[in-house]
Amino acid sequence: MKKIMLIGQVGSGKTSLTQALNNEKVEYKKTQAMEYSNLVIDTPGEYIENRNYYNALITEAVDADVIGLIQPCNKELSIFPPGFGSIFSKPVIGIITKVDLCDKDIKTSEEYLIESGAEEIFKVSVIENLGIENIKSYLHWNNS
Repeated sequence: MKKIMLIGQVGSGKTSLTQALNNEKVEYKKTQAMEYSNLVIDTPGEYIENRNYYNALITEAVDADVIGLIQPCNKELSIFPPGFGSIFSKPVIGIITKVDLCDKDIKTSEEYLIESGAEEIFKVSVIENLGIENIKSYLHWNNS
């Protein structure tokens, strides 16, 4: 079973995804500091929004097996610089969140994540429980 670190801007759905992956009730909670729960490291959005915190992300990544870059499909811009995933010596995946809110094509979100260095893309909705099992399967979580 692999541990994943989730990185994304404030409000992108990292904590909700953490709750869904851990089979917990999904409810809003603002992450103030790095939070460890089971096999997920949930990072505050401010850590990607402020380059001064990149070193904290790199340091915490040592404890993860996989890096998950979170891009909500309802955002028209990406927070991740091109090639961002290359700063980690781990596999990097992209996770498009909030797909239940997007009537439009999510191709742009996929392009942002690929440009950022994501090797594989997952599409999820924690509200409709879409794609959660695909991530668990990738992480080799046996229906946990």
